[in-house]
Formats: sequence, structure tokens, C-alpha cells
Amino acid sequence: MSDDEFRPTHVTPLDGLPTWAAPDPAEPSAWLDALLPVQVIGSEGDWARVLCANGWAAWVDGRLLVALPERPPGATRPIARTPDPRPLLARIERALGTYRQLVEQLADGAIDLETFRARSSGLRIGVVVDGESAWLLDLEHDRWWYCHDTQVQTFATVEAPADVHGGATPEPSTPNSPPKPPAAAAPPPISRTSSPVQAGER
Repeated sequence: MSDDEFRPTHVTPLDGLPTWAAPDPAEPSAWLDALLPVQVIGSEGDWARVLCANGWAAWVDGRLLVALPERPPGATRPIARTPDPRPLLARIERALGTYRQLVEQLADGAIDLETFRARSSGLRIGVVVDGESAWLLDLEHDRWWYCHDTQVQTFATVEAPADVHGGATPEPSTPNSPPKPPAAAAPPPISRTSSPVQAGER
């Protein structure tokens, strides 16, 4: 497979990922290295079939994959002036204050659940802060901004959810669902004779 044909959609988590030859916990296979780029090429319930850069494919617990963001529309245009993050931070602060008031009123019995849902309808807030880096959801421009110090750039575009009250209800687990990730102290649920799969190896 050429590099042009492989388009990773996800990476494995920081502690790697076990694989299975089929969407069946009874058929363990190799262990994927941490942060290995993979392409999801199929799914069955919580299972995901992934393709590695070397052409090797296997089934994994799709819930543990970390999605890679798509290139935002218009990212090929010349870089525009860096926006000031402070107005967006002020809007996020106001929206969070509104949501906090609604939660307090609901907890105190001042409003009922129906009123809470009506007043919070359409309210979306997104902010992740990690030291000097931050990811801010800007609903005026339908995108996430990545903010490093005072430097801001587009991280990914977003779409409005189909249901502002919570979206689709997750499907319950079935007997054929992948096993949940093992505890940190537990060994990986695969044969100890299997070897890690790395890009460029089979």
C-alpha cells in the first residue's frame, strides 16, 4: 500500500491497544503500539476494524480509539490575522454562568426539569485548558480554536447536534461487544507470544 492510499482517521491510546482476528473476544491477536496511526475501515457494534500503514488489519475496541480532526474548510487559504481570544472567553464565561444558574435553580427546586430543558435548549459550551494551551468552542464561527498563550488558530470545524437535548441514546452493550479495557495492573488480554505491530512490519 502506498502512503497516498493510507489516510489515518484515528490513533491508538497512550497505553497501546489489543487486537482481535475477528469481532470476537475469543480470538485475540497482536498488540498495537501507543499512538499508532490507523484507519477505521469497518465497524460492528462497538468493534472497529482498523488498517495500519503496512496494510495489516485487525479488529479493536473502537471506543478506545482517539479520533484525528479533519482539515478545516478553507485551511489552505493564507493565514489571517490572529484573533483576540478575550471576547470569546468572555462569551464562554457568560454562557457558563447562565448554565450554572440554571443548575442551581433546578437543584434548589426553583424550576422543574421541563423548564430547565427549555431554558438550556441550544446552550453549548466547550473549553479545555491544559496549562498554556486551550481549546475554545466558538459557536459564532462554528469552530474550535486552539489557543497557545495569546496565539489563536482554527483547530476544527463543528456542526450543530441533531438533538440539543442530548442526541441519540447509546446502544446497550451486547454479548458480542468488545471487552472493556483491563485495569492498569492487569496483563493485556492477548497471548503473551504475540508481538507488537508497528508501522512497516507485519
